[in-house]
Amino acid sequence: MFRRTFWFTAGAAAGVWATTKVNRKLKQLTPESLAATAANKAIDAGHRLKDFAVDVRDGMAQREAELGDALGLNDQDAPELPPQRRIAAIENRTYPKYTYNRNEDH
Repeated sequence: MFRRTFWFTAGAAAGVWATTKVNRKLKQLTPESLAATAANKAIDAGHRLKDFAVDVRDGMAQREAELGDALGLNDQDAPELPPQRRIAAIENRTYPKYTYNRNEDH
């Protein structure tokens, strides 16, 4: 008698456990849950990509400083650039107007 009660209880507990597992999995597979999961993963990927870009930028600045030191570019004062030349606009100049008609080529 005790064995039957034990196995009945064990079977009922296994049924309850399996039912709850299946219900949780079904809730995870609803369209709303899938959309929320995809959105969270996209946000996480964006944060990881941003962190990677920041690390790359920092590494670039560090390597540029190392190369500048190695080449002696950071020791010298930067020469001043010449002033920008001004180009006078040509006003009232007429150019011949060519019309192109592809049907008149032959």
